[in-house]
Amino acid sequence: MPRPGKTRLAGMIAATAICAAGTSQAQTASPVINNQIQLGDVFATQTLDVVSVQEGVGLETTATGNSAAGSVVGTDMSVISNQTMAASARATTTVNATGSLGAASQINTTATGNAASVYAEQGTVTGVLTQIATYSPDVTARGYVEAPTGRAGDLGVATTAVSNSAGINLVNGSAGVRVNQSSAADVLADGGATVQYVSGTANVSGVAAGNSVALVGTNTSAARIATSQVNTSNLVQASQFTAYGNAQTARTSAQASGNIVGAVNDGPLLDVASNQYNQAYVRAQAEGSAYQFGEGVVDANAVGNSVLAGDNGEAVVLDNVQVNTGGGVEAIASFTGHEGYDAYSRATAIANDVTAYSCSACVGSMNVNNRQTNDADVGADARTTITGSARSVNSTATAIGNNANFFVSRPGS
Repeated sequence: MPRPGKTRLAGMIAATAICAAGTSQAQTASPVINNQIQLGDVFATQTLDVVSVQEGVGLETTATGNSAAGSVVGTDMSVISNQTMAASARATTTVNATGSLGAASQINTTATGNAASVYAEQGTVTGVLTQIATYSPDVTARGYVEAPTGRAGDLGVATTAVSNSAGINLVNGSAGVRVNQSSAADVLADGGATVQYVSGTANVSGVAAGNSVALVGTNTSAARIATSQVNTSNLVQASQFTAYGNAQTARTSAQASGNIVGAVNDGPLLDVASNQYNQAYVRAQAEGSAYQFGEGVVDANAVGNSVLAGDNGEAVVLDNVQVNTGGGVEAIASFTGHEGYDAYSRATAIANDVTAYSCSACVGSMNVNNRQTNDADVGADARTTITGSARSVNSTATAIGNNANFFVSRPGS
């Protein structure tokens, strides 16, 4: 199926938006031109020393090299954005507690090289987003909770590092956007927690990605996006380590991706053309331990290239090319406990992964052209150790070179 030229693409998207929105009144597109170059390091650091609190603690630590956002409501917008990150972005959060962290605490640490987002509600957005992260700098996020004699109710620790990030959000709108991403920067999301007693749920997660594109369309939207992602860095790693004396529910997860595209729409059309190349070593490592536990869950997911294209509407069109080479893809998951109920260790490593779906209840259709090539080692290692007794132990290790899933199903199925 030949792809329309630039002028025809914008016209088709605008026509779809007017048809989908019904009451929207298209106006002259507002041109937006953005050029950003970051040459100096960007860093943010927080340290919290606490003895005891009642309600909880909330911390946000964010370091971003270049950030741009545009939005329209009831009209149209054309965007040309160029972002270059030639320095490091580093964010670090450390919480030291000797007593109570309270009923509920959330600690978020985020480092991003280039970030761009567009939003359209009852309107159309078209344009090109270009993001470049050069070699030698790094994007690093570190988030730690150190409370070996402390206690907590619910505890959340989220650590995220992304070299290039682009987001497209539509509400009864439409988009015709091209995203070009190139990263040579190493990416690390490292963190964890050490707590003596958790009475509720401890959720400690790390997410690392070289290039990331996310599209979400709701309330009868339509979108055509073309993405080009190249990751030539040495390393993309998410690593999380937890240790508890006693935890009701302990969840530790690490997710690392060289390139990732996630496009989910609710409307008449989702058209995705994705081209991904990854040569970085991608590593996801999650290790957790609890002497006594109700539920202990450890998840490690590593993927070289990943694409999701799903439409709870009439049509999905996907043209997908994925090439993974170089350093390899590895996932390591480990849980150790002495006495408890349910223990889970899950490790999944995939070089190239693609999923597409549409809605059968909407008379859905799917047109897919998929090409995947892997020339790197892929390994998954899951380990579970119970030194005393437990009710159940569940462990899975999955390693796949090329994985593709295409289906038409009813919403919610």
